[in-house]
Amino acid sequence: MTGVLSTVDARTQLGGQNRLELLLFHLGGSQYFAINVFKVQEVMRLPHLTKLPDCHPTVRGVCHVRGHSVPVVDLRQAIRMGKLGVDDEEANIIVTEYNMTVQAFLVGGVDRIVNMNWSEILPPPGGAGRQHYLTAITRIDDRIVEIIDVEKVLAEISPYNMQLEDDAFDRPLLDRVAGKKILIVDDSSVALGQMKQVLNPMGLEVIEAHNGLEAYQLLMHWKAEGMNIDEELVMVITDAEMPEMDGYMLTTEIRRDPELKDIHVVLHTSLSGNFNKAMVEKVGCNGFLSKFKPHSLAEEVQRIIREKLDGPSA
Repeated sequence: MTGVLSTVDARTQLGGQNRLELLLFHLGGSQYFAINVFKVQEVMRLPHLTKLPDCHPTVRGVCHVRGHSVPVVDLRQAIRMGKLGVDDEEANIIVTEYNMTVQAFLVGGVDRIVNMNWSEILPPPGGAGRQHYLTAITRIDDRIVEIIDVEKVLAEISPYNMQLEDDAFDRPLLDRVAGKKILIVDDSSVALGQMKQVLNPMGLEVIEAHNGLEAYQLLMHWKAEGMNIDEELVMVITDAEMPEMDGYMLTTEIRRDPELKDIHVVLHTSLSGNFNKAMVEKVGCNGFLSKFKPHSLAEEVQRIIREKLDGPSA
């Protein structure tokens, strides 16, 4: 436990080389689960919890961390495995930040941090049960590790409203690009669905890929077919963390290709804003958007369309 606590802060700066670090933990059994260290602020023993009236059933209460009240979610219960049954002295919380909000997840034992390449991270197999709450799997020490889709967990606890009023859309502008393609890349079905709620009303052909490698292969296929990508593709909107190839590496590969290098690429992620701003500059993204902000997403897409059609504004 001490080793994990002493290294979390130092390791959250890894990125841009198709690598990640996973924090491994248990949920009251021997099975390994994991989340990306990028999202982790702190790991600590379960503190005293204050119960909240009328809260979501998976929220055990709130605790105080560094002067702030933080909701604590029973992660085992949230992925439909039943409540965490370990004794309080054996329980821990993982304090995380997603989209500028801080929450903690109640878990059992916290194991260690492992450094991996995204190529070693695979999409989860099809099926039912808790696989719906996984974004990926990997293998460590000949054991399967399940990487949890925290965005799905949080969306079920506090659903996001992604519906926009019609006045959010510049209809004359969008009519000029009706049927053009926009490529969205994310390993979370929740995030893909929420983006489509914003993009479908624009009249664009929304094409989805579930990781950076799938997106890159699709771009290569279009190029081999002779498609005028600059003309047909409005932009690429990509998550940062994805199996096989992350969004940073996808952007790097796009910029390396003479026929793809001018594609407009926006990073769309729940990771820390300051970290992503630095990574945007490092790998050559055109911009950065926080997830689950529908107005910002609609405004950015329409700004890019306007710029492609009429040139940059003065």
